Amino acid sequence: MIYGYARVSTSDQETDLQIDALKRAGVEKIFEEKSSSVGPRPQMHLAIRCMKRGDVLVVWKIDRLARSLRDLLRILQRLASRGCAFRSLTEPVDTTTVIGEFIVQMLGAVAQLERSMIRERVIAGQVASILRGGRHGRPSVLCPEGAREAVSMYRAGERKCDIAKKLGVGRWVVDRVICQSQNPNHRKYGPKRPVLGPLLCAAVK
Repeated sequence: MIYGYARVSTSDQETDLQIDALKRAGVEKIFEEKSSSVGPRPQMHLAIRCMKRGDVLVVWKIDRLARSLRDLLRILQRLASRGCAFRSLTEPVDTTTVIGEFIVQMLGAVAQLERSMIRERVIAGQVASILRGGRHGRPSVLCPEGAREAVSMYRAGERKCDIAKKLGVGRWVVDRVICQSQNPNHRKYGPKRPVLGPLLCAAVK
């Protein structure tokens, strides 16, 4: 079965253009929602849960589905684990074809390179801190770029322990970052105890 997903960012916008294009492409069932890409996107998750082996998820443009390259790859991995494929109507990403699958692999390589570069900068910051007489071991804070990466991975469905391992910090650091992103005025992680500190800021310069 061919499923479609259409999304607009605000309630003032309409999905008519996307839905018309999806119907012309032979989509049999369409899930649509009006939500920012950083929101929960319940209809997208529902669409994936409804899909079975051999089904295809079609979107008008990739940015209607994913908020970032890493987010896209995680969604594609979820689809692949269910034996499903993905196709964009306006971009050369179609996992039902050899070329489309190759492009996805190239995107995965780019995302891996980006993760490695971020981790390298974080490690460089730790080394610089140690040379200046700083504390050893895992950093107690994340710089802004690391915090945004942690929140992005969590929203894409990754476990907190895995996020902490990838970023080289303690699990509690990830807990604080995510809690503060969800509720900046939280009594425990609010402004009086900021998560984002200067310790690793040199890692992203």
